[in-house]
Amino acid sequence: MTQDMHYYEPAAGHGLAHDPFNSIVGPRPIGWIATRSPEGVLNLAPYSFFNAFSYTPALIGFSSNGYKDSVRNAEATGEFVWNLATRPLAEKMNLSASIVPHEVDEFDLAGLTPVASRLVKPPRVGESPVAFECKVTQIVRLKNKDGVDSESWMTFGEVVAVHIDKSLIKDGVYDTAAARPILRGGGPEAYFEITEDRMFRMRRP
Repeated sequence: MTQDMHYYEPAAGHGLAHDPFNSIVGPRPIGWIATRSPEGVLNLAPYSFFNAFSYTPALIGFSSNGYKDSVRNAEATGEFVWNLATRPLAEKMNLSASIVPHEVDEFDLAGLTPVASRLVKPPRVGESPVAFECKVTQIVRLKNKDGVDSESWMTFGEVVAVHIDKSLIKDGVYDTAAARPILRGGGPEAYFEITEDRMFRMRRP
């Protein structure tokens, strides 16, 4: 079957109203990252380039376009906390994305509760039903195909402690849909919510 394909080479531009790259690679889980500066200032910010990368060790990572406070704090302290962004918390999560001075505490800005972690200094979001306490393993400045440094940094962390609202564990299994997680779509506004009615089951061969 012949398809009428829109073709472009990213270096030359996409020719559309909005870059389709992050719409195609999506929806993407959100890295809602809490850090603490060496001076004790709290920072909370969402990153849409985020995922899990390994079972053992349990590794997650987020990519920041620019050397932002989350990366700076994670590099300086070696710690961060990932928090699950859910539909009830979507508007507060969005507020935490505000571009504000370094000394502004986004927990306070978004009206969220910092709750002390067990093994790391950055707090978790008290309203979020799931959180991972993480120790930084690597921070990598990403390069292009020619080996030239980009303005993006990838921060990896090993999950050293996990917090889960017990209401989300049913017969020993974590219920993904019950948490109502949200994911980032494309364009300037698109988000998606995971709901049970959209689930289907399929076993790997």
